[in-house]
Amino acid sequence: MNLWAKLKQREAQGNPVRVGLIGAGKFGTMFLAQAQHTPGLRIVAVADLDLSRVRGAMDRIGWSAPPPQLVEDAERLIAGPAEVVIDATGSPAAGIRHALSAVENGKHIVMVNVEADVLAGPFLARRAAEAGTIYSMAYGDQPALISELVDWGRAAGFEVVCAGKGTKYLPIYHASTPDTVWSHYGFSEQQLAAGDFNPRMFNSFLDGTKSAIEMAAVANGTGLEPRREGLRFPPVGCDELAAMLGPESNGTVEVVSSLNRDGTPVPRDLRWGVYVVFKAPTEYARQCFAEYGLAIDASGWFGALYRPSHLIGLELGISVASVALRGEPTGCASGFRGDAVAVAKRDLALGEILDGEGGYTVWGRLMPARESLSQGALPIGLAHGVALRRALPAGSLVRWSDVIADESTEALRVRRQMEALFSSEKSGNRSPLAAG
Repeated sequence: MNLWAKLKQREAQGNPVRVGLIGAGKFGTMFLAQAQHTPGLRIVAVADLDLSRVRGAMDRIGWSAPPPQLVEDAERLIAGPAEVVIDATGSPAAGIRHALSAVENGKHIVMVNVEADVLAGPFLARRAAEAGTIYSMAYGDQPALISELVDWGRAAGFEVVCAGKGTKYLPIYHASTPDTVWSHYGFSEQQLAAGDFNPRMFNSFLDGTKSAIEMAAVANGTGLEPRREGLRFPPVGCDELAAMLGPESNGTVEVVSSLNRDGTPVPRDLRWGVYVVFKAPTEYARQCFAEYGLAIDASGWFGALYRPSHLIGLELGISVASVALRGEPTGCASGFRGDAVAVAKRDLALGEILDGEGGYTVWGRLMPARESLSQGALPIGLAHGVALRRALPAGSLVRWSDVIADESTEALRVRRQMEALFSSEKSGNRSPLAAG
């Protein structure tokens, strides 16, 4: 609880934390909006493939701080004066490349790009630790906020039995496409025209992919385990978290829906928030739960805390400050426990090209990593631009054997290295970094 004091100290010393941002989409723009008002932070460079988008974003937020260098080449940014590099590209391949480059250049990396984190985060975190740099989740995004709640519960002496987030979910959403997504969100044409909304990104939120990716990241960072059947999306409100998820859970992740299965709203839903459910270790603690107004289950042994909303990029400066000033990540993969794998949205034809997260062909499902490896499941982060070897019916798990993959790509090579590394450690020696 001293980040503000440390930031002010760096500002007073004339030595603000130097930050480089890669990717000026929604998340990156929201970070820029707040960074200009944060003493002790300086944006020294922004990289994006479309510099006109960066200029437009800075105009939209009313940028008033010293102008950063604008570059198209992310490698140039990484090799520059920034001490903390943020990847907010959303591209798994780009995120992996930028993280490895940051490590090679002795820079800390804040990985907004949770798609890259789930594809290879445990490996990237290992590489960073070996090099003496920090690899961190992005505060403001739900995985880091959930990890914070889990850490709070354990540090306070409670057994954390379940943690996760809320979302708007119905089973039919798994088939949603960029053409249908806005009808489900209810945004007006005026809102869409005035905002910087990406239909593929928002569709990945709706079709279950983002939930799978984020819960895999939480599992990999906290040691909580995915259920074998994946996410169930039970309709649960804030007041029922302990009752519905406490007694039945044993150290797992779950996403709760803001809608009942008939489409009616869940009272006091947690659509935008995060939660943790924990168990009292003693009868005395159980009594305290009731005395201090905690939301508890019928037995009184299980309680829940939640945060009703998250502000994504507006809060990202917390990660930057924690990494640079405390030397601590705001969440970090410590093992390979959860995976997000591709499932066919509809009947897919021989030779059809998969289009990845938020697209028209596949959605991402959460699986325990051991199940993903044993079944040869294709990670959703690599289910883009690959052709099918055979036709697949809707609902089918897409396997490596179903696609023609380019084994020479860096992202695929790194993924294979991670699988080999953590598979060998699970069967033999496990280093502290890989242990849960």
